[in-house]
Parts: sequence; structure tokens; C-alpha cells
Amino acid sequence: MPRRHMILAAFFFNPQGDHRLSWRHPRAPDREFLDLDYYRRLVEAAECAKLDTIFIADHLGVWDTHGSGLAHYANPRLEPLSLVSALSAVTRNIGFMVTASSSYTEPFNTARMFASMDHISKGRVAWNVVTSALEEEAANFGRDSNIEHAVRYERAAEFLDVAKALWDSWEDDALVIAKETGLFANRERVHYLNHQGKHFKVKGPLNVPRPPQGHPVIVQAGSSDAGKNLAAAHADVHFAVIRSEAEGLTYRTDIDNRLAKFGRAPESLKLLPGILPIVGASASEAQEKQEYLETLMLDEVAVDLLSSWAGRDLSLYPLDGPIPDLPEEGTFNGWRTWLALVKDDANKGLSIRQLARKIANTGSVPLVVGTPSQVADQLEAWFVSGAADGYNLMFPLLPEDWMNFMQTVVPELQRRGLFRTEYEPGTLRDRLGLQRPQNAFSATRAACRSHDA
Repeated sequence: MPRRHMILAAFFFNPQGDHRLSWRHPRAPDREFLDLDYYRRLVEAAECAKLDTIFIADHLGVWDTHGSGLAHYANPRLEPLSLVSALSAVTRNIGFMVTASSSYTEPFNTARMFASMDHISKGRVAWNVVTSALEEEAANFGRDSNIEHAVRYERAAEFLDVAKALWDSWEDDALVIAKETGLFANRERVHYLNHQGKHFKVKGPLNVPRPPQGHPVIVQAGSSDAGKNLAAAHADVHFAVIRSEAEGLTYRTDIDNRLAKFGRAPESLKLLPGILPIVGASASEAQEKQEYLETLMLDEVAVDLLSSWAGRDLSLYPLDGPIPDLPEEGTFNGWRTWLALVKDDANKGLSIRQLARKIANTGSVPLVVGTPSQVADQLEAWFVSGAADGYNLMFPLLPEDWMNFMQTVVPELQRRGLFRTEYEPGTLRDRLGLQRPQNAFSATRAACRSHDA
């Protein structure tokens, strides 16, 4: 079946915008980014525009290994599940993709929190599974260095297996609540896991009944080889780093091949590239907005960010000189996706300063700059070709770029028939065109009955 409309997710990590120094902009928020009302206005605008979901990224620490981090970078951000708990109470339809680490939590706690949020929101929650690649994060959880890359992903796969089993530990009809007989739950429909794996030992069952979506939607954002394999095995949505339509089509083929190895159909995984939209009433106005944002960048922050991505302190080298040799991806324990992007751009002859400013100003995803019609043209092209099922919208300046997109680009996409004008009934999983997972314990029991028969 052809897809009816694209998926749109409004993203934020830095609460003032996805430009690394957007907090310096005169129209950026000050201390109100710690206030619920700030996020409520953002989410209400997105819900009014009928967006599918909000995507909240997160880190488990302060970025301060490099000198500029603490002084110049907007490190503080609210804990995402706490924020979404409040936001779900003041919204009715929009979904929430919430980041939580598989490296520094336990499956029972995480499964319980997301099951609870899925009930509270009536089936509107997704879990963005991350493996936490910052040394600063490791230091907050009793470690002297980051967990080795392969181990992080091995742990994440087992973590997801356990979390899904915990969500399934209560079958959909396990709750009885028969006041006359005193039967609260059917014991035959509540299951112990007794899981003993390499990384986790979990008895179960979960102490929250099965979520409305069966499993909260699973999102995965890593584009390393291990990240793509984890997505193909477990994820419903893949946040991808794609910088052109041709690259997106190649990426799609790669993901489809990986899905097939896990017995999954292509339509079971939605591909959402990230983009940074800058919209103006005219092309020149949009360009002026971009250029002004770039004036906010500090060379010190740019070089430190590049150093963090590259796994090497580049401030020790002449800033107008070439990029030195960088670590091998296969042995790098940081963000391999970002390292690969740095190495790709380093091969284009840029100096340290030039590459640092490019990455700091635009990040890893493409800028889409222009009028509402011009921005819609590019979104339409990638969607129609199959390079994307939708987009993670990473607005450089909040709340301005967020509100502008909702009020100008979304109506243009609706006019073209590319985006909904009203919410469909159902859960987030339903609206994304994803099947509700079958309960593994129910399936086993049904198979046993069929075999006995």
C-alpha cells in the first residue's frame, strides 16, 4: 500500500535550538527553558499542526572534557520522562519519543517507566534507545572510561530482549478485577521471565500490565554498522544521518537488506532522516537567518565539538592547518557515526577551523533553507522517492523556527496532500503505520495448544 503521508517529528536536544550556540540569539529563551510552560507552548503548537510526535534527545552528564563545554555550551536540560509525564497530561494526540540509555540503567526500571508512561498517555510513547558514547556519561556511573563499543551494543540487544519480555509478562487479558470472586489477575496469564544472560538477570514479571501499544514504539538513532543491525533487529523507527536523496536511497536498500536477515518486512521500520529547516518569507530572508546564526559560533566551541566527535584533541594543532590522522572507526569507543562524518569531510581538504565551524553550525544533518514552498519541495522529493518515510525536524532556533515551521511549511505540505489535516484514531503506533506486537507468551501458549491438538 502506498504511504498516505509523511511522518513529522519535532526534535529538541538543546532547549534553545539545535544550533550549538543558539542560546546567544537575542530571541532565544533565557531561564524559561526550565519551566513547563515553555515546553507546553512548543508541544501545543506541534499538536495544533497535527505532528506525529515530539523527539527528545538527552545526555546523562555535562559535556566538559573540553575547555569550552562548561563555560559556553548550553548543558542543562530537563530529564525527559519527567517532562513527558507532565506534557502528556496537557495533550491528547501527539506522541513522545523519549531518549533513555541502555548502558546506565536496568531493563526492569526502564521497562516499568515506559509501560507506565504508555498507560498514562493512552499509547503515545516511544523509547529512543541509546548506548551512551560520552566519557562524561561513563564517569557519572562509576566508570573510568566509556564501555567498549561492541559491548554497548551487545548489552543494548539483551536489554531490549528483556524489556520486551517484561512488557509481555502480563498478557492482554491477565487483569480480571472480579470483585465478586476476589480474583484480581489470572495467574496463567502472568509470566516469570527467569532471564539469565550475559549482562542481566531478571526474574519478572513486570509490576505494570502490558502497555496499550503492546510495546512502546522503539526508536534507534545510531548509523554505525552495529547501530543499523540493532535497528534492523529491534526498532520500529530509525533516526538516520542522511545528507542527500541518493544517499537516502542507498541507505534504505542497506536497511531493507538487514531487515530481511531478521525476517522483517521493509514497511516494519520507518526511516526518519534529520534535517535543519530554516524558513523565511523569501529565500534571501532565510539565508540571512542562517548567516546570523553562524555569527554566534565561537571557534573554541567549534574546535572542541569537532575534537569530541573525532576522538582527538584538535586544539593542539594549528587551526588553519589540515586535519591530522584520526582514530580507526573499528576500534573507536565514541560516536562512530560522527567520526565517520568527520573523516569524510576531512578528505575534502578543509582546515581544522573550517571543518569545526561547518560541523558546529550545521551538525551532522543537512540544512534546508528557503521559503515554505522551497522547504516543502525538498521534503516532498525525498518522501516521494522513498529516501525517507518522514523527518526529524531539528530546528536551529527555538521557539522561533519551530513555530514558523508549524505555521508555514506544515500548511503547504497539507495543501499538497503530503501530511494529515486531522489526527487519525488510535495510538502512536497505529498512526505511524506499525503493527501492535503479538504477546510472546500468548503466542507460545497458542502454539502449544495447536501442537497438543
